[in-house]
Parts: sequence; C-alpha cells; structure tokens
Amino acid sequence: MAEEPPDAPEPPREPPREPPREPREGPNGTDPDELHHLRERIAALESAQQTAVRPGHHRVRAFFSALLIVVGCVLAPLSVVSAWAAQEVGNTDRYVATVAPIAADSDVQNAVANRVTDAVMQHIDLNSLLEGVAPADRPRLTAALGKLGGTLENALKSFVHDKAKAVVASDRFQTFWVNANRKVHSAVDKALTGSGGGAVKLTDNAVQIDLAPVIDQVKERLVADGLTAAGKIPEIHTQFTIVKSDDIGKLKTGFRLLQLAGFWLPVLALVLAAVGVLLAVRRRRALVATALGVAFATLLLGLGLTVFRAVYLDALPSSASQPAAGAVYDALVRLMRTTIRMVVVLGIVVALAAWLTGPGRRATLVRQLWHSGIRSVRSTADRYGMRTGPVGPWIHRFRRWITWVLVAVALVVYLLWSYPTGWVVVGIALALLFALAIVDFLDEGPPEPEDSTPTSKITRTGASE
Repeated sequence: MAEEPPDAPEPPREPPREPPREPREGPNGTDPDELHHLRERIAALESAQQTAVRPGHHRVRAFFSALLIVVGCVLAPLSVVSAWAAQEVGNTDRYVATVAPIAADSDVQNAVANRVTDAVMQHIDLNSLLEGVAPADRPRLTAALGKLGGTLENALKSFVHDKAKAVVASDRFQTFWVNANRKVHSAVDKALTGSGGGAVKLTDNAVQIDLAPVIDQVKERLVADGLTAAGKIPEIHTQFTIVKSDDIGKLKTGFRLLQLAGFWLPVLALVLAAVGVLLAVRRRRALVATALGVAFATLLLGLGLTVFRAVYLDALPSSASQPAAGAVYDALVRLMRTTIRMVVVLGIVVALAAWLTGPGRRATLVRQLWHSGIRSVRSTADRYGMRTGPVGPWIHRFRRWITWVLVAVALVVYLLWSYPTGWVVVGIALALLFALAIVDFLDEGPPEPEDSTPTSKITRTGASE
C-alpha cells in the first residue's frame, strides 16, 4: 500500500490590504496629515540649520565679534569725554558761550558780591574814614548809613554790599565776565591738558579771575552815592576761582590724550562696534546688544559726573561758595551731559528699531498692529472716495528703496545737526515713523485673487447632499 506523500507547505498568506484611504480635508480643503508632514519637515530643516550654524570657525567669529563690541562699548563714554575736550576746552568761542550765562546766575553774583565786599572792607578804617570825610559830606554819609540800621560797621558793610550787588547785576559785569573768561580760557586749557599759556596763570591748581575791575566800579558807585572817601582806597586785586582741584596735575596726561583724540575716538568706537556686529552670527541680536551696551556705558558716565560733583564740592575750602562752585561745574559739563543724554536715547532708539524689524513673535505682533491700524484708516479713506491713482502702485513697486532713502535722510539730518540732543534724536525718529506711515498708507499693491474657498465649500456641500 503506497504511502501518501506528505502535505506540501502552504504558501505564505499576504496580509490583507487596506482599502485606499481617501484624503481627509481640513476646514480650508487641506489634508491635515500633509500639513503635519510639512511641519515636521520644516522643524527638521530648522534644526539642521541651527546645528550647521555652530561650527568651529563660527565660534572664532563669535569671540572676535564679542571682543570688538565690548571694546566699542568701553570706548563710548571715553568718546563723549574726548568730544567734550575738543569742543569745550579746545575751542575758545565754545568755552565762552558755555560760561557766559554763569554771570547771570544768582549764586555766582552773590559769591562775587561777597568777595568784593570783603576785599573793600579790609581797606576801610571806619574811624579814619569818618575823620577824613569833608564836613559837607558827613550829613549825606550819616543819612545813607543811618537808613540801614544796626551798628555803623555793619551798616557800612551792607552799604558796600548793595553797591557791589548792583555792579554785579549790571551789563558791565556781563561784558567783564565774558572778556575775562576769554582770557582765562588758556589757563583752563593749561589746567586740564598741560598746554597753553598766556597772561592768566594757573596758581595752586586753580583757575582764577582777577576782580580788580569790578572793585573799581564799586568804588565809583560808592563815591557817586556820597562816600567820597572810597575814592582814596588803593587798587585792590582779589581772585574769584573758576576751577580748582588738587588732582588736576594727575589728570593732565590722560585728559591731554583725550583732547588729541578729539573726534577720532568716537569714529574708532563706532567702527569697532560696527565690525563686531558684522562678524556676529546673529547680527540683529548683536546690534541690539551693542546699542544697549553703548547706552548703558554712557549712562554710567553720567552717573559718574553726578558723583564727582558731590566729591568736588566737598573738597572745596570752607571759604568757597558751594552754590556758586556748583553752578560753574554744571555749566562746564552741560555740553557733556547733553551728549550723554543724546547717546543714551540714540542707543535705545537703534535697539528698538532693530528689535521691531526682527522676526520675533512680539515684534511681528507690533508690526501687524501697526499695519492693521494703517489699513483701517486707508479703508475708511477709500469708502469716502480717496484714490491714489498711479502713486499707490509705484510706491508698492519701489517701497524697499523708498524706505532706505527715508532712513538715509534721517541719518544725514542727524549727522549734520550741530549739537544734537536727546530730544533731537526723538524728533528725528518720530519724523521717520511718520514718513513710513505715509508710505504704508499710500502703498497700493496689485488686486488680490479671488478666494476659491467658497467654491470648494459649495462643491463639498453638493457632494454631501
């Protein structure tokens, strides 16, 4: 009986095939799976790009970029001092224009009047003065002094002080102050830089003005008001201190170097900072950091001026008038403080502009709100019949160039401004924003294509029905 052959192995069964899946449609007729796939691809490309941005040579670029930016920020406050030294100390006309208003300061006038009064009273012997007065002048002198009350010596001192105050408040003192400071400017330059010279000398680390002409005017007033014996007072030389510091000698070398650097140091700081930004891998972020760094470093200089003012006034002798010294100090550093405020505001404006033009989420939101507001205004104008004609399409075509031209014009205005202040920077920035808003308002792009979404909705609705 023949044996039955063994059963042949069964062929492997194929897994059941799924029926082809119909593509799903999202709310706008798109496939959600396809969108998910595209998002994954975009995330992978961004990750690969971020990984490729950090090779070894980029680390070298980042190091030198940070180094140049830090050096530029450190040089920023020194640049402000350098520009001040070149404009204020090195320029006689600018120095005179700065100190001329000091003559009208009440604290300075009181200090000068007190100085003149003390100098005159030291040369008046009351007993011999009364004996030397002519009999005809004694009634006038007694009547003039008697109205002041108090003791005779105090009355005489008050009488002299009133005449000195009247002289100091006159236009003749204003002229004397300007002319004296024009002559004393060489001593100020010598005090701070070691250069210069002239008839006015630097004594005991102090720059002083001789008040002899003012005393002569006071004597004329005293004689004219009946105190004829004041005409016999000899010529008196007394000094009014403009600048005094025991550390002037120590600061000469450094200040002289800053003055020689002049406007080249600000240019060097700007170039170093710009090169640092260009070397950075993320330039926009580097620009924001540089602008804020320059603003912060310059702000520290302003705080240093305030602290040094208190130290300077405390170091003055007790005989000096601190209010008058403070007024002189404030006048001398007024230009530097103006420059500090300007640099701080400029740094903030540049940082804000760089941030707003970036791809950040918040910056994008701000730009969208800006454009939405302008489009709303434009839509309202269109409803009332406003038409731009060929201007709108032309602006849309050359909008990028127009924007850069407006930015260049704002930069040129800033550079050509003689002594820009913080408010000047704010005004230029607001004017630029206004011009950009007008461009955005007039921009009229090509008509948008009709949206096909309603048609697809109707098709899908008919198919479902």
